[in-house]
Amino acid sequence: MSPDTSRSNTPNSREPIPTTPLPIHGPTISNIVCGAHLNCLFDLHHIALSARNVMYNPKRFPAAVIRHRRPKATGLVFATGKLQVLGCRSVSDAVLACRRFARMLQKLGYQPRLEDFVVQNIVANADTRMLIRLEGLQYAHPAFCRYEPEIFPGLVYSIMEPKMTVLVFAGGKLVLLGAKNEGDLEKAVKVLYPVLTLFRRS
Repeated sequence: MSPDTSRSNTPNSREPIPTTPLPIHGPTISNIVCGAHLNCLFDLHHIALSARNVMYNPKRFPAAVIRHRRPKATGLVFATGKLQVLGCRSVSDAVLACRRFARMLQKLGYQPRLEDFVVQNIVANADTRMLIRLEGLQYAHPAFCRYEPEIFPGLVYSIMEPKMTVLVFAGGKLVLLGAKNEGDLEKAVKVLYPVLTLFRRS
């Protein structure tokens, strides 16, 4: 198929997004990265010596790394009061993890005040359940694709709206990066799937 034939189907066009269910598995969130500020200065050496499940090696990384089981999450606490949380599977779990990290620090004698919570990146997986001709996709959409199979087996597809990156693999698996909310994931899949069907390997 020539590039012109599929140009109107690019994920950056203004065509209506399909509302019917797609024959695709996912997207399923695998990781949420979020940030917040605790409005408090911390002595990271003190935290590492006083709390469980804390690692701090300033020569390797300038933050104390705290593990939490419920919800399962990793918190990065910086001396300036910045907090980053990763490893959660939902935004609600990420919010809960932030609160529990703040509560743990409060028990150590600090006065954290959680503010400015923001989701920085949602990573998700999906499966189109079809084989995809990555070379054809690259040829038809060179402005949005980067495909170097000798370096990485997946094709990197940039979507403008929502602004995200999708790793497309020949076996039909997708890795979605850069979403700010779960709605972005659904929208990206609904926009990209019709394009991928044009390059389905028979």
